[in-house]
Amino acid sequence: MSGKTIFIIILTVLLTIFLMGNTDAVNFKFLWIDFEMSKLLVIGICVLFGLIIGYILAKPKKVVSSYDDDIEHEQKKIDKNELSDEDRDYIN
Repeated sequence: MSGKTIFIIILTVLLTIFLMGNTDAVNFKFLWIDFEMSKLLVIGICVLFGLIIGYILAKPKKVVSSYDDDIEHEQKKIDKNELSDEDRDYIN
């Protein structure tokens, strides 16, 4: 197993232990709404949102480059008739 896999497993175990230790109900006030919710659910939702936002911000950007296309279009197809005798001998 790689170090990254071991790190993810350890982090998942620690997060699970933390969530299971915080299962009691708590009153929350969001904007003008008061509601009672389990700390487990609130922390879990926050972690999920954090993972989604982290993934969106960290994913690599698509790089569109026309450099390769320009090179292919600019290169001429070399016809064997245009080659010198010395070049033909080298290729064959």
